[in-house]
Amino acid sequence: MMSGKLQTVMIGLLITGIMILPAYADRDSSDRDGDFRNKRITTHKPGLQDKLMRDGHRKQPAQADDERSYRERGYKLDTRYHHNHYYPPRGRVIRTLPKHYRVVPYRGVNYYFNAGIWYRRSGINFTVVIPPTGVIVPVLPPYYTTVWVGATPYYYAGGIYYIWRPSARGYEVVEAPDDAEVVVESSVPQELFVYPKQGQSEEQQAKDRYECYRWAVDQTGFDPSMPGGNVPVEDNVAKRADYQRAETACLEGRGYSVK
Repeated sequence: MMSGKLQTVMIGLLITGIMILPAYADRDSSDRDGDFRNKRITTHKPGLQDKLMRDGHRKQPAQADDERSYRERGYKLDTRYHHNHYYPPRGRVIRTLPKHYRVVPYRGVNYYFNAGIWYRRSGINFTVVIPPTGVIVPVLPPYYTTVWVGATPYYYAGGIYYIWRPSARGYEVVEAPDDAEVVVESSVPQELFVYPKQGQSEEQQAKDRYECYRWAVDQTGFDPSMPGGNVPVEDNVAKRADYQRAETACLEGRGYSVK
């Protein structure tokens, strides 16, 4: 039989254990709840401002919310040739240029080019303007529409027309063609949309596009800067498609996504 003293000790230990267990259980539960409360779960739906911050320039709206935002800021929808993209009105004055703008000197005056929009300094501010004809930029705006005047492609964006000039390795701003001469052909293959997957600079993009243009011309015999592509009329559509496939292969090999 257990002595009276030993019984007393065992009963004391048992009571202590019963008191301690709830305390540990409560503390463990409190720690778990505290961890959960301190974990911040945030769901964020990217909006227009996120796109501007991420891309460094104004992207054209693809959703109703974006379109409403552009309209509220006074942007106008350019529907010419089904272009369907928004631009600020001529004469709009801004205090700060968008990120990643390009300085384009022309006849002693600096113009500023970004996402198809042209600016000129006006005191301490900048004004949206129409660029002078003859000015050349190395890359087209991210959104443009191709129209044809005879066999020559014109690239249209925001009321401005561009033509590829191989000798200048760039696109020249030109006068608007006569509407009666402009043809928008559904049979013409879609223009390529090129995205630099490796963060290539605009200068590198221009160099790569020019070299791929030259390579595609050498491979197919079709030159989009020449009337009729420099091929017989009956071969124009097929050769143009061959040219675009060759240019796409070249650009993809240099780290671009081409659609």
